[in-house]
Amino acid sequence: MLQVSKIMPQGAGLAPVLLKRAATVELDWDIRQKSRFEATDSLGRQLGIFLPRGTLVRGADVLVAEDGSMIRVIAAPQTVLRVTACNAHGSPFDLARAAYHLGNRHVPIELKPDHLKIEPDHVLAEMLRSMHLIVNEVSESFEPEGGAYSAGGHSHEHSHAHAPAAAPAPHVHGPDCNHGHDHGHDHAHEAPPVAIQIHPHKPHSH
Repeated sequence: MLQVSKIMPQGAGLAPVLLKRAATVELDWDIRQKSRFEATDSLGRQLGIFLPRGTLVRGADVLVAEDGSMIRVIAAPQTVLRVTACNAHGSPFDLARAAYHLGNRHVPIELKPDHLKIEPDHVLAEMLRSMHLIVNEVSESFEPEGGAYSAGGHSHEHSHAHAPAAAPAPHVHGPDCNHGHDHGHDHAHEAPPVAIQIHPHKPHSH
């Protein structure tokens, strides 16, 4: 059995020609969410996968065997529920509501711009249909979200350099600016303007 203990997320840094020549292994989500499993690649080799605990194997990841050979992972089609919005009785916003309720139940979800995918569950399917959503059973690959704080075995090393936010420019009122601002500060302590009366000078009569 060929041992595998290294993974290259999405084959990052590898030349396309190397990825094309690599052996492949087709795995469904039940297997890919494990860090220890056995599989058979496209060359018929028995693989013993021993990855760091918590690693999630994704489609297009590349496994590196102990002999240096590479095995490209293919997300195998599996039975999933495809959830789409019903234009006749609902709106696309219903998908956001559905994702919220499924997330509260800690259901693995694959998020797409126009649909959701979850593993088969007749109770959840009925709940989603009651929310005016269309639920169909299909055979497709499944790549659920790993969670905002899930490393998933993928060290992306994003180093976002966030520049300090610039102070907003002062709001200048022009002569035609009719904003009814309620500034909330107290003007009671401001001194009233002083009225100055100027009397015309009368010449003295001698």
